[in-house]
Amino acid sequence: MDYPGNLFVVAAPSGAGKSSLVKALLELDSHLQLSVSHTTRAPRGQEKHGRDYFFVSEDEFDNMVKSSAFVEWAHVHNHRYGTSKKVIEERMSVGADVILEIDYQGALQIKQIFGNAVTVFILPPSWEELRQRLERRGEDSAEVIETRLANAAVEVKQATNFDFVIINESFERALFDLKTIVHSQRLKYLAQRRAKAPTFSALEID
Repeated sequence: MDYPGNLFVVAAPSGAGKSSLVKALLELDSHLQLSVSHTTRAPRGQEKHGRDYFFVSEDEFDNMVKSSAFVEWAHVHNHRYGTSKKVIEERMSVGADVILEIDYQGALQIKQIFGNAVTVFILPPSWEELRQRLERRGEDSAEVIETRLANAAVEVKQATNFDFVIINESFERALFDLKTIVHSQRLKYLAQRRAKAPTFSALEID
């Protein structure tokens, strides 16, 4: 179904800066809403339930899978993450633009269901820089960091399946690129026709 709102899906390997970029974009763009995912992992740092993620038990997650509540879900770093289909559809149906920050598996699943979704992949400028960012976070053990780097080697190859790719070498530049993608999508003919249907109808444009 075509909704008046747009759907943006941002994916990246751990440490590439995806969450920071999306957070900064949301502060600049009041028309954009973050779709909060469900996860079975524990909160990290200052994360809060309902704001950053819906933190649920394995049993709760299982029940949501069985009831087909997720538009996508996947195992990532030994935990499960899922995106509520109902939440996305409700927001887009009233004209809101929704942005998701998820792993590449979920992004590709969403693209199959929401054909108009715009997918963006964030790349680090180098492996050395990615390692340093993971170490600077101070959240993971050396073993976990090695696991994340090994997973990243697989994940970056998925960039070929995305509509847009941003290399996050300079945060300011990467944020500008992400803003540009969102703005450009809103001006596309089909997006404008969905969002401004009464105007197109009044002007007798098919």
